[in-house]
Amino acid sequence: MTSPPAPAVGRSLDHRVRQQLSKWPQCPPGIEPNGPRGGTWLKGRPGDQRLSSHPFLKLPGSQVFRTLPDGMWLHFSPGSARDPYVDILCIEACSTLANLLDKRSRFAPSVSSLLALCPLPWLLAPPERGGAVPRWRLIRWLEQQPTGPLMVPVRDVRVVFGLQRPHYGAFAENQVPQPHEYFCPMEALTAEGGDKDPAMRALMARTSSIANFMHFP
Repeated sequence: MTSPPAPAVGRSLDHRVRQQLSKWPQCPPGIEPNGPRGGTWLKGRPGDQRLSSHPFLKLPGSQVFRTLPDGMWLHFSPGSARDPYVDILCIEACSTLANLLDKRSRFAPSVSSLLALCPLPWLLAPPERGGAVPRWRLIRWLEQQPTGPLMVPVRDVRVVFGLQRPHYGAFAENQVPQPHEYFCPMEALTAEGGDKDPAMRALMARTSSIANFMHFP
């Protein structure tokens, strides 16, 4: 099934959001790069346009339906290749309420286990333009250069939804977010230097997998 074309306003907002997110760092703003759990943060989307493919989400056994978030960060586990996993933080710009409902459904807790697929060209490229160290070397449990795409189970999902002001206000007044959902006004995502905004950094910090603990041992 092919989705209907997005309205021009929606396409414009998506472009502006991705344009700004492309400037955000490899670790989500407000989150400690090398936290108490260790592991490695890498930005999967949006990415270097010179690459033909970037990480995406899929359901086990599905070769057709994919989820391509506007922004996606992957936190690769610090463990071994015997039990690999990623935690993901996604950002979705929702220009309409229908768009919000569609995107919320893709991350609903009732959905079966997600897989993160990392294409080989993405793994072999450095995370920063001009860098010398490829991404795969930063994933601690990868001991040898991969020869194909890497498919990793997703352990935990957090999603930040950007809403236009009228939708943001209506949602805040009438809905209760799911535990994995976070919301911000769209202009927080389209703003230049939005990753340095203290309010955005505080929101992103609350998405951390250790944020619910009084202190982490």
